[in-house]
Amino acid sequence: MTEQDLREQLAAFGASLFQRGYSVGSAGNISVRLPDGYLMTPTNSSLGKLDPARISKLDTEWRHVGGDKPSKEVFLHRAVLTARPEAGAVVHLHSTYATAIGCLAEPGEDAPIPPLTPYFVMRVGRRLPVVPYYRPGDASMEPAVFAAAQNSRAMLLANHGPVVSGKTLTDAVYAAEELEESAKLALMLRGQPARELTPAQVDDLLSTFG
Repeated sequence: MTEQDLREQLAAFGASLFQRGYSVGSAGNISVRLPDGYLMTPTNSSLGKLDPARISKLDTEWRHVGGDKPSKEVFLHRAVLTARPEAGAVVHLHSTYATAIGCLAEPGEDAPIPPLTPYFVMRVGRRLPVVPYYRPGDASMEPAVFAAAQNSRAMLLANHGPVVSGKTLTDAVYAAEELEESAKLALMLRGQPARELTPAQVDDLLSTFG
């Protein structure tokens, strides 16, 4: 895809996520890796009203080189994309159910959502670490996010929201959507004798689908 294609795709996905309540106001941010840098949603922008031409562009050293000023959480995306060189995009949302799990789980947990469905395992993976709380925009969280991303496609920022990576922007968005629905399902079944996938079933999914 060309850079223009990715700009338009980013705006379309942002609008879709916003319209379905995965983000509100100016919450959330998205980044995409380019051959010569990165695209990122601008600071204080609504995912529902992104102008493809004004999406921020950063060079390979994460310096702002075009478009509007990038999100104040550039460091968060830098941490994930540096830790996961195979990842092509990062989606950070404040989606309700995943954020709720991030308020209930203890920082340091690595599986606050059980493996209830195959698509959760296929899109999110075995681990979902909970990163300790940091104030939004606090760059001191970068080492903790980097450490969590080294072995996980997704994570929860305690009392803040999910951060999800994917090989492509489409993959990252689909995984973020699956994480939100899995969080909703986990809360619905909380306290019930739900049947989880067995370790062997989880291993089979990961070996088959990666």
